[in-house]
Amino acid sequence: MTGPAFAADTSLPGVTVMPSPNHGPRAAGAAVDLLVLHYTGMPDGSAALRRMCQAEAQVSAHYMVEEDGRIFQLVPEARRAWHAGVARWRGRADVNSHSIGIEIVNPGHEFGYRPFPAVQMQAVAALCRDILDRHPAILPGGVVAHADVAPARKEDPGELFDWPFLADQGVGLFPAPVAGAGGDAAALLRQIGYPLGEDGAETPEGLRAALVAFQRRYRPSELTGQADAGTLAMLTAVARALKPEESIR
Repeated sequence: MTGPAFAADTSLPGVTVMPSPNHGPRAAGAAVDLLVLHYTGMPDGSAALRRMCQAEAQVSAHYMVEEDGRIFQLVPEARRAWHAGVARWRGRADVNSHSIGIEIVNPGHEFGYRPFPAVQMQAVAALCRDILDRHPAILPGGVVAHADVAPARKEDPGELFDWPFLADQGVGLFPAPVAGAGGDAAALLRQIGYPLGEDGAETPEGLRAALVAFQRRYRPSELTGQADAGTLAMLTAVARALKPEESIR
């Protein structure tokens, strides 16, 4: 089942509108200031597209990007797509009301996780830049992974996703590490926006999950959940790279 037809928000060429019925109104007064990147985590893109267009699935995203670079829009950007689930960022729940969600086709850790093709990454970068042009409230620190906003539950888009390439294309952050940096890992994670537990509570397990999520993005060869020197160097770099209005202290 698909939803009613609508005009694509993006002016990028070749975007296919595939309406999903799975969306609703954004919370009253909710500013769109997050861009959440996912992988589909299904055997192929066709299966993911079918699922996001089935009403009984209760899941969707605004966009899906295939491995060959094709882009589909499933939900109008003005609407609240159902992509992030139980998530939190900068102390705020209802991530869906404040975000645009992009599903990036990849089998994920369950079905044969593999690198994201260059043509796909180029399409993701172009789509992200197009979205950022329409939503200036999404600042660099507001471009996040699904794992960032739900570290206890999610791994995507995972350690093989090319975040440095996206940053080179003007999407998100990937600063150079601050050599010799110290500091408190929990405080730095909190400052960047990571939840350190579920429902706003902070727990040792939540801290470790947040560290692993951070490492998937910024230290993909070291998924230890430990605040070693290299992780602290990157935590410090990311915290310092945030604009003042993004930083939670």
